[in-house]
Amino acid sequence: MLTVAALYHFTRLPDPAALKPPLLALAQASQVRGTILLAHEGLNGTIAGPRDGIDAVLAHLRALPGCAALDWKESPAPTQPFGRMKVKIKAEIVTMGQPGVDPTAGTGHYVTPADWNALISQPDVAVIDTRNAYEVALGTFAGAVDPGTDSFRDFPAWWQANRDRFHKKKIAMFCTGGIRCEKSTNWLMSQGVAEVYHLKGGILKYLEEVPESESLWQGECFVFDGRVSVGHGLKPGTAGLCHACRRPLRAQDREHQDYERGVSCPQCRDEYSEYDRARFRERQRQADLARSRGEAMFVTD
Repeated sequence: MLTVAALYHFTRLPDPAALKPPLLALAQASQVRGTILLAHEGLNGTIAGPRDGIDAVLAHLRALPGCAALDWKESPAPTQPFGRMKVKIKAEIVTMGQPGVDPTAGTGHYVTPADWNALISQPDVAVIDTRNAYEVALGTFAGAVDPGTDSFRDFPAWWQANRDRFHKKKIAMFCTGGIRCEKSTNWLMSQGVAEVYHLKGGILKYLEEVPESESLWQGECFVFDGRVSVGHGLKPGTAGLCHACRRPLRAQDREHQDYERGVSCPQCRDEYSEYDRARFRERQRQADLARSRGEAMFVTD
């Protein structure tokens, strides 16, 4: 059994590019795969590997200046959910496109998973899902508002167009692991919202700690790795992945006439040309051949 670690930390990194080579070398030597993003505002990523390898990478990250308080969420995986290790330099570790946002200067009130149900059950609290629409489609909290956004960058415009709906309401926000809420709650505070809360550790921590019998979560949680989704107790979910558009697939999606394994799904059937689909069919054919020979081929990369 491998260990999957989802992590992020906001801190000032003066020279992210200088951190890439030693981090990548250590991860590869430790048989760890996944993706870590580095930016001036901090780091973000999900990695998977053997226990000692994950521990080595986490120790390296926590030793970086300003990263001693790095937190992460762990879950098991029976097989390696990533094809290779990547360390990328980015302008933001999660893209919101709002230059003034700075979570290190303050965020909304953290709410532990144990206290989350009580908060979101209050009548004067509006619960907002900050994730993308395709993530929300797999699962969300009962009664949560779905902004219907295609990317996190769209959230500020959605809020400006809908803020009057939440007049005199406390705002409770959540996302997969907490990183998007760090930015969105900081931004809402800058917009004059008086009371803002967010789920500490995100959905993953909630599913890990709150018993299913007491849970207000409905469905599964999309994760950005080969498992595609997880459920209560962070057990691997039932969702598949469209290898053309990388969106999650529910059972009904796989039964749709527009679904072709590795080529298209109902969500992306009109987004690609016949030339693209021909390329996808050849890629899928090569993946099937590799699998029949007992070789690993990660068509999601």
